[in-house]
Amino acid sequence: MTSSSESVRRASAAAGAIAIVCSLGALAQEASRIAPGALPPAERPFGTLHEQAALQQQWLKKRLDTVLPPLMRKHGIDLWVVPMREYNEDPVFTSIVAPETFAARRRTIYVFFDKCAASGAPPSPACVERIALGGTSQGGLFDARTSAKAIANPVNGRQAELWGDEQWLLLKEVVEQRKPKAIGIDRSTVFAFSDGLSSGELQGMTEALGPSWSAKFRDAERLPLDVIASRLPEEEAFFEKMTALVWQMTQTMFSDKVIVPGTTRTSDVVWWWRQRTNDQGLGTWFQPSISVQRKGATAKDLGDDPVIQPGDVLHCDVGITVARLNTDTQHLAYVLRPGETDAPAGLRQALANANAMQDIAMEETRPGRTGNEILASVLARMKAKGINGTMYTHPIGLNGHGAGPLIGLWDYQDGVVGRGEARVIPSMWFSIELQATTPVAEWGGQPVQMAQEEDMIIGADGRNRWARQRQDKLFLVRTR
Repeated sequence: MTSSSESVRRASAAAGAIAIVCSLGALAQEASRIAPGALPPAERPFGTLHEQAALQQQWLKKRLDTVLPPLMRKHGIDLWVVPMREYNEDPVFTSIVAPETFAARRRTIYVFFDKCAASGAPPSPACVERIALGGTSQGGLFDARTSAKAIANPVNGRQAELWGDEQWLLLKEVVEQRKPKAIGIDRSTVFAFSDGLSSGELQGMTEALGPSWSAKFRDAERLPLDVIASRLPEEEAFFEKMTALVWQMTQTMFSDKVIVPGTTRTSDVVWWWRQRTNDQGLGTWFQPSISVQRKGATAKDLGDDPVIQPGDVLHCDVGITVARLNTDTQHLAYVLRPGETDAPAGLRQALANANAMQDIAMEETRPGRTGNEILASVLARMKAKGINGTMYTHPIGLNGHGAGPLIGLWDYQDGVVGRGEARVIPSMWFSIELQATTPVAEWGGQPVQMAQEEDMIIGADGRNRWARQRQDKLFLVRTR
């Protein structure tokens, strides 16, 4: 005989088990809405995490050796100080630390000093001292300072770590020994990437250094922006492989290998992408989306999760993350009706209009120009060609919406104050994002939006190229 409380517990457990079974049943039903075999066994197209980390460490050393020195000289900063505390890291953090480092250590103060600036000697790897007041050497790339505090029972022979006021006092010593002309700090009212110095760290640093050194503070602003944005040739080659995989995945996703017209819902395709990404050891920096345009139907008519039907135009917005690098891609497909072998001519022309916008954007995006200048040129040329559309292009790399100039926003087509005033630099990447809206005769003149996004690379020579290619033909989904 059981007590009433025991009966309640058992009933609750049984109800929970039933709920789990029902939930699993619902998931199985969703899985049955995509094509059989749509999720093959897991793979590792970019190698193991250990192999990726080795590459990232090589990139970090080369970036600190070859990219940072000329940027410090370009922006007139001979000492750059980047203090941060654990879980409140500066946005530049992932650009200056090893792949094994996930957070600042208690407090870490990174100091970069251009000792060649005073003499005017050309910037070189030997010119910039790299000091870490707290934290590790990042694989031997920083001079990591520890505390002089004596420890009675050191763990594994380790020295005490810097802590509290001792760090600020050591920073003052470092500064006084080097006597910089300009101390760069990450503070900006415009760029989030350049505004990583918290108010508490600024206060602590100001009090420790005193008024004479604090008077030399300069908002570094464009320095962290360019450090984050600048990419290496080795990273470009890796990025090209990433975008090639994205293309392979979108072509598979928008095919009868995944979609069963009349059965598969857009949410099924979203979760196919998420699962396939995970199974290959990849990450993503945003939830993917799949949308539908249909002859004679509005977005309200279609609802939030429509069943994909023959005659639909499909659109995806997807991205992957590997080795801290990110992609951002929008591709388009057409679901063939019975007897069709291609999309209607009007839809093909709609895509061609978006392609023309891509060509214009590639031609106008050049080093030295601001995002607002590029936007104005693109819109003027679109108008001359009679193309109706909007331009929204953003940098990409270590962040999906990366450091650098915005070239429009979908709801700001007259320029972006502040963030649109940054300039394009060599060795940076962009996601060329845009849409062209075209009336389609086969759909009774209904406007169809062709939204595209492809990643592009600006090389060290200032020349543009697609990281892989741009989509100039709709992917075709056949009915089995």
